[in-house]
Amino acid sequence: MGTWAVIAQSVSSDAHVTEFICRGRETKEEALEKLRAAVHTYLPKRNIREKRRQVYRFADQESYLVMINGKLTEWECSLRLAELISDSADPARPADQPDPAAAAGPQDRIPPGY
Repeated sequence: MGTWAVIAQSVSSDAHVTEFICRGRETKEEALEKLRAAVHTYLPKRNIREKRRQVYRFADQESYLVMINGKLTEWECSLRLAELISDSADPARPADQPDPAAAAGPQDRIPPGY
């Protein structure tokens, strides 16, 4: 089943910003629903008066580019779906033994002792 999250990533003043819109025990379907709702409502933490919003969907159908034109500035971010595959604080899911349900997909390997 897995644990899924919706992540917003943007660049602000030469710093990369990552924000979790939702994370927890969501199924992939629940997280996809929240992702699709967020593309029309998500706003950055800073003040922006939205005049126009453009939403681009990437070919994988699980990530979007949101571009907002404000009165004075332009802002963009990527909204993506992500699956938690390892958590060192969760003894039920050791880093060297990923979730068997996720074994069919690509795996990120964490070096031993990291």
